[in-house]
Amino acid sequence: MPHSRRVILGLGAGLAAFGAGAPLRRAAAATPSDDPRFAERAVGRADAPVTVIEFYSLTCSHCAAFSRDTMPRVHRELIEAGRLRLVYWDFPLDQVALMATAIARSLPPERYEPFVTTLLATQDRWAFARGVNTTEELARMAALAGMPREAFNRAIADTELRTWILTRREEASKSYGIEATPSFAFKGPKAKDRVESGALGYDAFAKYVAAAG
Repeated sequence: MPHSRRVILGLGAGLAAFGAGAPLRRAAAATPSDDPRFAERAVGRADAPVTVIEFYSLTCSHCAAFSRDTMPRVHRELIEAGRLRLVYWDFPLDQVALMATAIARSLPPERYEPFVTTLLATQDRWAFARGVNTTEELARMAALAGMPREAFNRAIADTELRTWILTRREEASKSYGIEATPSFAFKGPKAKDRVESGALGYDAFAKYVAAAG
């Protein structure tokens, strides 16, 4: 089963740390349009016939399974073939995922996907290992992605960015009914925002893409 945000992180508790309700929405509205931290993260051609939004958390093991088992073939047969554009929508389920997401968003946009893929592939080293200092593990991995320690420290202390991420998570819940990760919204000429959840295998994923386009 996909990971539920209600099980892992109560929405109220997550928002309380950074403000809630209208102030969050105002923060999102005031986001500078030219700030790369807040730019859309996506792979694939802008004119692809089908767009899929993936709602995911960096500490979700089912998201990691999808990234490991399904995404390589999705890249090869759908994205690189020009049939699909995939948009990443950050939906952190806990404070660790929120910190990791802020770091990923603070990297240059072209490094976002490789960094996220690496984090999902190594959850057992930085997110779930006993006795591990998660912040230091993330700092080490961010350094490998080209982020100096000073920039890392700024990223994990960036309240504006964290507020924006949580605002977007709330938006996903309200606009798409997202309650679990991973979830996918399929958009195309034959479907409007069809949402499916779980670590979909390639055949199921491709079937939904075909039905949307």
